[in-house]
Amino acid sequence: MDLNLGGKTALITGASMGIGAHIAETLAGEGVHLHLTARSGDKLEALKARITEAHDVQVTLHPLDLAAQGGPEALAEAVAAVDILINNAGAIPSGDLWDVDEAAWRQGFDLKVFGYINMCRLFYTKMKDAGGGVIINVIGNGGEVLDRDYIAGATGNISLMGFTRALGGYALDDNMRVVGVNPGPVNTDRIYNMLRKWAEKDLGDPERFMELSNGYPLGRPAHCAEISDLVAFLASDRAGYTTGTVYTVDGGISARTSIV
Repeated sequence: MDLNLGGKTALITGASMGIGAHIAETLAGEGVHLHLTARSGDKLEALKARITEAHDVQVTLHPLDLAAQGGPEALAEAVAAVDILINNAGAIPSGDLWDVDEAAWRQGFDLKVFGYINMCRLFYTKMKDAGGGVIINVIGNGGEVLDRDYIAGATGNISLMGFTRALGGYALDDNMRVVGVNPGPVNTDRIYNMLRKWAEKDLGDPERFMELSNGYPLGRPAHCAEISDLVAFLASDRAGYTTGTVYTVDGGISARTSIV
């Protein structure tokens, strides 16, 4: 299926590793020029080298902290035009109400929840004025499972789900689309770090984390491509009537009402 994405430009936040990096490589494979931002300049440089070696696309790097005062505004000023915005930066810490203190809770919300909101506020208008575009918020199935051991993430993610639906509902009137993707566990370092934390708490040994991952559908987390391929489709005109909704990719975990 030709997604007709060649020549478009995408901005991806949290692009230096994990899902963000895989989305960047997938879009580059479709001929999309990239603006990539994250806090780690070294990891961004390594990603750029991989992409430009494999694909004939332009890659511009913006190493900065979107949670810092003025970060999103600086990025909006640096990126002149963009067709696709992928909000992916941020990870809200796991743990129950007493595991996650107020500082960690606020830090996670500043980068992910308010980060997505601020990026949309800045780039929605920019994209609309340029003729339209697509915003994809990578959120997480913690907003559907509502697990007490991921209470900060559940609260933040469900907020972003509501935000995505509210902003996307009338977006087609502006020739815009706003959609969300809720990955469940994905084969990145982050999920294994979380599993180790849960294994230590629930099983008394962090190295027993594979006992928890074996409980996932098919006995594994999602492959990164199972997320990034969906993002590429949603960014394309093939999904031109899709806005104000959130897609869940978690192997049915949220339907089972259990995060593990």
